[in-house]
Amino acid sequence: MQPTPAPGTAGLEAAITTDALVIGAGPVGLFQVFQLGLLNIQAHVVDALPFPGGQCTQLYGDKPIYDIPAIPVCTAAELAQQLHTQAAVFQPHYHWADCVQHITPQPDSRLQVQTRNGLNFLARTVFITAGAGAFVPRTLKLDGLAAFEGTQVFYQSAPDTPPSGAVLVIGGDVDAVQRAVDLARAGHTGITLSHRRDQFDAPAALLAEMRALVATGHLALCIGLPTELRIEAPSLSALGFARAQGGTQWVNATRVEAYLGVSPTLSPLTQWGIDLERKAVRIDTATGATSLPGVFAAGDVASYPGKKKLIVCGFHEACMAAYGAQAYLWPGQNFPLQYTSSSTHLLQLLGVGSPR
Repeated sequence: MQPTPAPGTAGLEAAITTDALVIGAGPVGLFQVFQLGLLNIQAHVVDALPFPGGQCTQLYGDKPIYDIPAIPVCTAAELAQQLHTQAAVFQPHYHWADCVQHITPQPDSRLQVQTRNGLNFLARTVFITAGAGAFVPRTLKLDGLAAFEGTQVFYQSAPDTPPSGAVLVIGGDVDAVQRAVDLARAGHTGITLSHRRDQFDAPAALLAEMRALVATGHLALCIGLPTELRIEAPSLSALGFARAQGGTQWVNATRVEAYLGVSPTLSPLTQWGIDLERKAVRIDTATGATSLPGVFAAGDVASYPGKKKLIVCGFHEACMAAYGAQAYLWPGQNFPLQYTSSSTHLLQLLGVGSPR
């Protein structure tokens, strides 16, 4: 993967222009999109994961939540799906599996936002709803392996192109097992599943299918830790695994897909020139504004006296940030408060007709 270029003015002519850029598509980020839409503020959304839900779905997607108003119980995944559906009426533009690297104020008060994948935005406002941080894949710590990321080595997701040689799938959870089984089931040869121990966290039926494929020779199993790599210039050709009984087991691999889980990081945010407090963004509770003009924050990433890291608190902060942005974008204008139960304008935006 190519490094993101340093912030500057290059490429601004081709930048994506938007009224709002939301960083993070967890529950608060999704509700932020909805609140902005009610105020006629169109949003683009960037999230490090390849799907909506953020830490909510990544860490406890199947666990029940009991403290969402008017919803006695729902899982985190169900909540994220409902919020995603609710926001869809405003047609936000999502950019998945990407991470904001730089935010640079421009002379015209807009904000240049650059991402890891090379996207370039010019946003009038930015909303940080990143929870505990951007969830980035855990990587294999092998000297020289990073040079093959994005071409032969992939983390947490499979490339679109079908494999044309030996594929090594690394990991012990359901994603890794399912991927290895899918490849073997599709008739691909040279598929190896590897984990540090011969125990996998996946449904019993899937594990039974995986064991059957191993028994029939359609899938190879390698138990151990990768310790070295073999390069046949200019390509990666194999990984070496330390064996419990000693020695190294070499596994051919023209493609490596590692499913090692993800971990949150706030490291890019610390370089944006925003006042932080204990790894959180300090905000004005009346507007959600941060110390950087045009940048707002809501959810677990936001900090203020008395802050409680609850989803319902994040929803309130997203609402205040949306109204704070409205006042920032159109200073001096008076916007009467409207209600979705009675406002013809809001109901038209929502596509649900006239008030009853």
